[in-house]
Amino acid sequence: MSDELDTNNVGEEQDINKERLELALEAAGLDLWENDLVTGDVTRRAHKIFAELGYGEHEATPYVYDMFRIVHPEDIPVVKVAVADHLTGVTPQYRCEFRLRSKSGAWVWFANYGRIMDGVGSPHGKRFIGVTFNIDDRKRHEDEIEQINRKLAEQNAQLEQMNATLQELAATDSLTGLSNRRRLMEVGENECKRAKRFNHPLSLLILDIDLFKRINDTWGHPVGDRVICAVAEICRRGTRSGVDVVARIGGEEFAIVLPQTDHTSAASLAEWLRATIEAEQITVSEGGNTDTCTVSIGVATLDGGGCPSFDQLLNSADNALYRAKQGGRNRVLGLMDMHDTSARISSGNTELA
Repeated sequence: MSDELDTNNVGEEQDINKERLELALEAAGLDLWENDLVTGDVTRRAHKIFAELGYGEHEATPYVYDMFRIVHPEDIPVVKVAVADHLTGVTPQYRCEFRLRSKSGAWVWFANYGRIMDGVGSPHGKRFIGVTFNIDDRKRHEDEIEQINRKLAEQNAQLEQMNATLQELAATDSLTGLSNRRRLMEVGENECKRAKRFNHPLSLLILDIDLFKRINDTWGHPVGDRVICAVAEICRRGTRSGVDVVARIGGEEFAIVLPQTDHTSAASLAEWLRATIEAEQITVSEGGNTDTCTVSIGVATLDGGGCPSFDQLLNSADNALYRAKQGGRNRVLGLMDMHDTSARISSGNTELA
């Protein structure tokens, strides 16, 4: 009689525990499943997820035994790897997220959590028990956040590109594509500091198109712009890309910063520019008529420490240009010592002070 009561009590306790488990699973939105790893049978079906997906009892039965028929094709390899990793003892638990096809055809996100019971990784482990639960809302929120973040990243990239473009435009002459005065002053100050720090020479050319008003008055402003662009291209062609900086600093005036360039080399370049520009034939009419122009160039050099600022170097080159203009135009005049106001004439079109 006592054994019978004990058996009844055990049975009642098991029923109570089962009810408690069912209530906990229901409250948590979990669907319990169990597979027999020895026979391959599904010993407990996950009914709730199929009901959520819109399948009736008879419709769901085939999918219980072949779940992969409604798993998203992209997620099948993920599920198989997760199961294999747990069955071989690589992972202590089976965890996986995947999409299932509902009766309406929509894909719904679910998650699985499970474990082999009766000894993970041992021959005695035969029960594969787990729970399935709906994570569709979470995944969709994650996707929305990811899309928002991706959109923000794209917009930030666009803004950075626009800012870079604006900065480039702010430092570029729109007609010639050369640097403008603002960019020249920034580069010049930096190069002046470097020259003094490393005791390197720094030279500056100021170049002005001679009698430019005559060109505009004779041929018109569009031709004047063409002349400016032709001179700009020769200056660009004659300088070192990525080292020297060519800038348009006025209507027909240009400046060229020449780092690590002594006065002799700078004057040589200036003479080459003068001769090349003088020889350039520039088309001035639709009929193919051409004309030429000349330039005057002032050269100044900082020999490693005599100039406290780029402004002073600029003024010295400008003074040399003024003397070249006063001396008859179409010539180069250079100041070797920026504090020396004397001048002397050498052979040819190049003057050195």
